[in-house]
Amino acid sequence: MRGTKKPTFEMTIQTVEREIDVNGHVNNVVYLQWVQEVAVAHWNAWATEEQKSSLTWVVLRHEIDYKRAAFVNERLILRTWIGEASGAKCTRHTSMLRAATGELIADAVTTWCLIDLKTQRPRRVDADLYNRFALPASDDYRLDIVEGA
Repeated sequence: MRGTKKPTFEMTIQTVEREIDVNGHVNNVVYLQWVQEVAVAHWNAWATEEQKSSLTWVVLRHEIDYKRAAFVNERLILRTWIGEASGAKCTRHTSMLRAATGELIADAVTTWCLIDLKTQRPRRVDADLYNRFALPASDDYRLDIVEGA
């Protein structure tokens, strides 16, 4: 399945001291946490209550390309959108950008598998579910999460 538009979901976050590693920048593992957080936030914002109570997603594969370092107390934009779906699999793209400049920090592509919560088995991504995320009525959604604010 392919969408003709690529609507995005965005979250703004602020990096914190505990995310900084011995090299003085955000640890690589934190980027992976952000990919997960923005995906979950997107699902919770756009999925119906019925979908949230009967379906879940598990990760099959993550690919992250690190472009630049992020540092403590930086505001970042986490932008995600849905790619192609086939069978029970769906790709999700995530870009992480420095909020002040729009500079790309990292790009990620994740392959997710849709799971039926009742059977605990993979379930085909049907057109209704796919279109809810790939072709929503609104092209953009933004959520600001600033820790400690």
